[in-house]
Amino acid sequence: MNGLLDRADLELLLAVRAHGSLAATAAAAGVVPSVVTKKLAALEARLGFRLFQRTTRRIVATAEGEALCERAAQLLQSFAQLETDLRERGSEPSGLIRLAATFGFGRRWVGPALADFQARHPLLQVELQLTEQLPNLAVEGFDGAVWLWSVHGRRASEWISRRLARNQRVVVAAPPYLRRRGTPETPAELAQHDCLIVRESEQRFDVWALRKERDKAEVRIRVQGSLSSNSGELVRDWCLAGRGIMLRSLWDIAPQLASGQLVRVLPAYAMLDADIHWLAPQRAQTPKRVRLLIDFLVERFRGEPWKLTAAAKASAPRGSRPAP
Repeated sequence: MNGLLDRADLELLLAVRAHGSLAATAAAAGVVPSVVTKKLAALEARLGFRLFQRTTRRIVATAEGEALCERAAQLLQSFAQLETDLRERGSEPSGLIRLAATFGFGRRWVGPALADFQARHPLLQVELQLTEQLPNLAVEGFDGAVWLWSVHGRRASEWISRRLARNQRVVVAAPPYLRRRGTPETPAELAQHDCLIVRESEQRFDVWALRKERDKAEVRIRVQGSLSSNSGELVRDWCLAGRGIMLRSLWDIAPQLASGQLVRVLPAYAMLDADIHWLAPQRAQTPKRVRLLIDFLVERFRGEPWKLTAAAKASAPRGSRPAP
């Protein structure tokens, strides 16, 4: 079909399919219906097959027309992306980026990363909203979110998801607690201990679904304890004070594990559901400023920097270690 179609033809096809009638297509384009009728007839004549079936009320794409419309949408999207790339090539990105992130990870890791990113691109503005409930990104005008869980269920098709870093939640306690109460040898023994419960996610907070890291077998344990909070930082403080056993992400407690302030309990087990992801609403094209940010975050979190922080703290002279 080389030479039979141009960009205007592709746009006409999609407009007719979207509006469902020649009159509505013409009204949207600001022309009389006969102009659209003649253009569509001429296109079908050049191609040699009918693209739409006409009725008195509607116009519906034929099988050939539907296939051509799908291809036209892809080509036009590619054209638009190419034009954007050419327009932005060599120019310093500018504009606003709106992001969402969970409170703990957002404050500790995303915030500093965004400050460094904005320093590299001073014409950009970055707005970060910390929240424990994932917003409707498209409706609320967010460019993306840095989130601790991937998207599941029916809404997953609405978003683009990309893993930025691996992470897991592990069972830990302070040495004074373990000396006082003993160390659990099996997951089932957790039910007999004081467990510190974080109520900050949509998941059931009093059931710990632990997986054995070698064979991935899952064990679900109902835990209980007298202390719980929607603040993960407060629960971490309780744990450091020896008040119980906690399930917490490595990104939050790696330094305390390295220093010995916390000890892993049941080290063969972990919850493997807390990887860090970039989430974004589906869109025809992603602005250059957002693509640059995604690349920056991928590089920033590739090596799981909380592990590097923990290693540095572990190797520091004991008297020079900062307080947690």
